[in-house]
Amino acid sequence: MSLRQSKSTLNKKIMLNYIARRLLLMIPTLLGITLVVFVVMASAPGGITAQSLVDTQDLEPATRKALEDYYNKLYGLDQPAPMQYLRWLNNASPVGFTFNNDGEMEGFSFTKGVNLGRSFIYGRPVTELLVERVPITLLLNIVTIPIIYLIAISIGVRAATKRGESFDVGSSFVMLALWSVPTMLAGVMLMGYFASVQNWHWFPTSGLNYREAHDMPFMPHWSNPFDAVKLLLFSIFGAYLFSTLSIKLAQQSRAILFSLVGLILGVLMGLSAAGETSYVLTVFLAMALTGLGYALGRMEYASFRTITLGQIGLFIGAGMSIYIMQGEFERGFLIDRIWHLVLPVICLTYGGFAFLSKLSRTATLENLLSDYARTARAKGVSEHDVLWRHVFRNSLLPLITVSATLLPSLLGGSVIVESIFSIDGMGKLAVQAVQSRDRELVLSITLISGVLTLISYLIADLFYAIADPRVSYD
Repeated sequence: MSLRQSKSTLNKKIMLNYIARRLLLMIPTLLGITLVVFVVMASAPGGITAQSLVDTQDLEPATRKALEDYYNKLYGLDQPAPMQYLRWLNNASPVGFTFNNDGEMEGFSFTKGVNLGRSFIYGRPVTELLVERVPITLLLNIVTIPIIYLIAISIGVRAATKRGESFDVGSSFVMLALWSVPTMLAGVMLMGYFASVQNWHWFPTSGLNYREAHDMPFMPHWSNPFDAVKLLLFSIFGAYLFSTLSIKLAQQSRAILFSLVGLILGVLMGLSAAGETSYVLTVFLAMALTGLGYALGRMEYASFRTITLGQIGLFIGAGMSIYIMQGEFERGFLIDRIWHLVLPVICLTYGGFAFLSKLSRTATLENLLSDYARTARAKGVSEHDVLWRHVFRNSLLPLITVSATLLPSLLGGSVIVESIFSIDGMGKLAVQAVQSRDRELVLSITLISGVLTLISYLIADLFYAIADPRVSYD
């Protein structure tokens, strides 16, 4: 075995040992998190008792007493608080003591399985609720995180290389403005303008699917096959036309052309608003989109400009093809799910890439001015290679650090977004559980959130070694 193979094998063993240590350290961390949450709930005024669970129900005294006894036996609410926590911990652990139907201890088992209990308010096993809700929240975050990083890195790196120029100043202003907008306000405004029947009813107001979507085929379907061909050809032609104009035209010609495109789109949007036409809104949209088209046309960042204008051309082409379609269109489950995801994903992404783009700019700029970058330039390395082969890799370290906190922050943000858009995810479930003092549900959601957070920290540590070979797991 060569020296290189021996070193690679040793590094793999060290990495596996590191992962095993971190996984073992998760256990006391999760115990501490759940213990704090349990103490807070137990110390709250009134606490959680069987009497508090039945007070809201109009029952006969005998029925009330029988129900209180049932809750005491099911949740151990008549026991001291420490015993209640140990009881929940034993049920949640895959290894622990087993009990019979009368509550008497039978023995110790290594394969008893996990039992997160039954929800107070839903009367269902907590595991079933989590299996239904957690994938929805994870879907939102899986879609959101790549979008955040792609936009943040592309804008941040470009702003650093064009320090003090118009792109740097303009992007800094836009990112600061986006970062200042609260998620709740953004969600309400998006719903009010783009999902309300009083303005543009382009997107649904709630949920991740319409009920009838479950009976649809997975992929979209056209009754007239030529409509699908029209959609494909118009979309490709629109994207190709706008991308080509973005590359071939001179800067001033681009600015004038796309200003006119923005003006036309703004007027059409204003006039298409439902209800009584608002001329103030039409004028505002015309001015705003004209300014946006002018800025895109004059932008010197060729790749970002071409991709953005190509996407605009694609949507314009798709819109024109939909307008001239002759047959019936069935969107299918996939398109229906994407359609429902647009507004929630926008709410979850804009704050993340606004913050990370500034962080990316700062990290890239710091490394561009470092000694090793100047040495590479002095050796004749091109500026492109200096940026992407030397500077960019070191600039990823702050972004990796923030990525460890990005998932927990998105889980927290999903609480707001899921409440606004009535999405039955873990965030909305957590709000309902806290409001109703559903102890079993709150502790289980805390446990799941803690596991996801600790795993994200572990993944960030592994990415450190990938981005910087000097990082050691010893």
